[in-house]
Amino acid sequence: MTRRFTPSEILWPSDTGFLEVSALFVEGAQQQILNALWSGYDSLMAVVAGSDLDTRMEDVERTLTQLLEPHVRDALTGDETFYCQHGVHEHETRLPAPAQPPLYDIGFVLRANPRIVWPVEAKVLKTERWVAPYVADVRDQFLTCRYAPFTGSGAMAAYLLSGCTGTVLENISHALGATMGSHPRFRADRHGVTDHLRAVPDGKLYPSAFRCHHLIMPIGTKTGPG
Repeated sequence: MTRRFTPSEILWPSDTGFLEVSALFVEGAQQQILNALWSGYDSLMAVVAGSDLDTRMEDVERTLTQLLEPHVRDALTGDETFYCQHGVHEHETRLPAPAQPPLYDIGFVLRANPRIVWPVEAKVLKTERWVAPYVADVRDQFLTCRYAPFTGSGAMAAYLLSGCTGTVLENISHALGATMGSHPRFRADRHGVTDHLRAVPDGKLYPSAFRCHHLIMPIGTKTGPG
């Protein structure tokens, strides 16, 4: 079964300059995006300070992401080349209908070309050892180019309910088999980066080099650095 074009694919068709535009977007906007994510997290934590958030909760991932997104949006000026949106579909890597396209928890969408999205995927970590589903998303979604096909980078946001943030980064690094670097401008014990070589599907010109930002966001009262 073949795919038909979406309205966005008709309005913003892929051409020889498509990936150049995407690369310029990532280069210019990534710092602003990461700043907004951390500022939004800090703002959300000020709201929930003192609340007893623990592993007994349910529907944690969807609820926290829905709460986080407006705080991230508020951290932006509105004059950026992109906007923040909760629940963004990635039509580029969809299967033929009636399959649903991939859905990003939070997407930063280029205003000039809404097909170019810098994605954030959220995951709940009940403990510092609870990294298997998180790592599976990195491998099965980002490293297959199903997520972030055009941008060559993206982020995982880990809502940590119990444990140490630094240990989480170590466990993710070990499970991925990749060196965990620190970001020079963000929190060393909460923000790591890993670099990967992706398997690009035949016939596609997606960036093969991929950088994953790992944002460990403590939510529960039994969390800390180290």
